[in-house]
Amino acid sequence: MNLFLLSLALVSTLAAAAPSGRQAAPLNPPIPVFDPAGCTSVVDNPYFPLRPGTILVYETRAGKTTEVDTVVVTRETRTVLGVAAVVVRDRTYRDGKLVEESFDWYAQDRKGNVWSLGEDTKDLRDGEVVSTVGAWEAGKDSASAGIVMPAVPEVGMVYRKAYRRGRVEDLAKMESLDEKAMVLHDTFTACVETEEWSPLERDARERKVYAPGLGLVLRQTVVGDERMKLVKLIVP
Repeated sequence: MNLFLLSLALVSTLAAAAPSGRQAAPLNPPIPVFDPAGCTSVVDNPYFPLRPGTILVYETRAGKTTEVDTVVVTRETRTVLGVAAVVVRDRTYRDGKLVEESFDWYAQDRKGNVWSLGEDTKDLRDGEVVSTVGAWEAGKDSASAGIVMPAVPEVGMVYRKAYRRGRVEDLAKMESLDEKAMVLHDTFTACVETEEWSPLERDARERKVYAPGLGLVLRQTVVGDERMKLVKLIVP
């Protein structure tokens, strides 16, 4: 068992006493322990690289609906839990109209694990904010940082990507280390595939493919026909 899995097996931060005086059942998998020491905004994990100035454009199709996501790795940082995290801006357009905007904060530890430290997300309708339900920040309102991409992926490993009880409870399982992906008029090999879900949205399981040197390139819902694909890449 590698050190990442060992840490997950040993630690849970939700062992607080229940009202009855008994210990609440620990989460499975437990919340990973985030150590700010040695963390940096330089994220170069091959399966989740965040080089400032990079722009990734994704197209999502579901039935007759098409959405376009524009993801920009900014040159800005945000301090979360004492760590300077790189800020990634994600804008989603439907029929040319902005329907969602988020600013996500990521950092990488000295082992190469990429952590999500929170996101400021807004759903919009006709230019007005209608929801911020997905927003969270590690260290606030009992929210905890989660692993976005392990330093050493292993088939079968299950990990928490983000946690704020009752609001954000994202999970992932590593399914494969040798997938192929055809994007950007090229074929990428040695990709990792994950299955990702949340107990808060039981019918929203997704398969995601991450290509070395690119990051996320494909996403497909397990139930339904929604499929996202990387269609454009601009590198600095």
